[in-house]
Amino acid sequence: MLNFVQGHLISIAFIVFILGLVYQGIQFFKLTKKKEWCVPPSSIEIKREKMTTQQRILEGLRSLNGNLWKTDPALTFITVVFHICLIATPLFLLGHNILLDQSWGVRLFSFPESLSDLLTLIVLICGVYFLGRRLFLARVRAISSVYDYIVLLIALAPFLTGFLAYHQWFDYEIVILLHILSGQLMLITIPFTKLGHMLFFFLYRFLIGSEYSFVRGSRTW
Repeated sequence: MLNFVQGHLISIAFIVFILGLVYQGIQFFKLTKKKEWCVPPSSIEIKREKMTTQQRILEGLRSLNGNLWKTDPALTFITVVFHICLIATPLFLLGHNILLDQSWGVRLFSFPESLSDLLTLIVLICGVYFLGRRLFLARVRAISSVYDYIVLLIALAPFLTGFLAYHQWFDYEIVILLHILSGQLMLITIPFTKLGHMLFFFLYRFLIGSEYSFVRGSRTW
């Protein structure tokens, strides 16, 4: 069972993940259309056109200061930290890179194990914060569904099981099996659930024309 999970099932998960991303990318361009700028650009738009890409991104980030950052700075900070740790930790985890090197001969930069352990703990603490908001804040609970709790569980499960396996709490073989399975489940579901926003965020911000875009945007829904 463990050999199958560590072998063929990992390949299947990566294939579904990659094909799912390709499918969603195609759907993005099918469901959006090229924007035709029929109205002459305003002085603000002309000013933005003269900006470098870096200046436009900084302006877009500054514009966020007018909404979520001011209304709920704690949520904004925790969300940013959560997403950074969620993506960076598995990518630069020493154990993952050793397996990657053994399988495909590719190895990325690796964090020290103590740092990876700390980042994993940060992800879990942030996840508990998000869960608490959904459970105890009436305005958040009102718009939460079973789907939202399942997505949060899928995101946190690989980190929780990885943390338990690293510290060798409970039965190691069972915990590491659950860790691998939960990681594969997360990979498979990323293209088809809310988890995909982690990868498509910049695609939307650069290509869709809206008040939250980093640049003017060339496509519209």
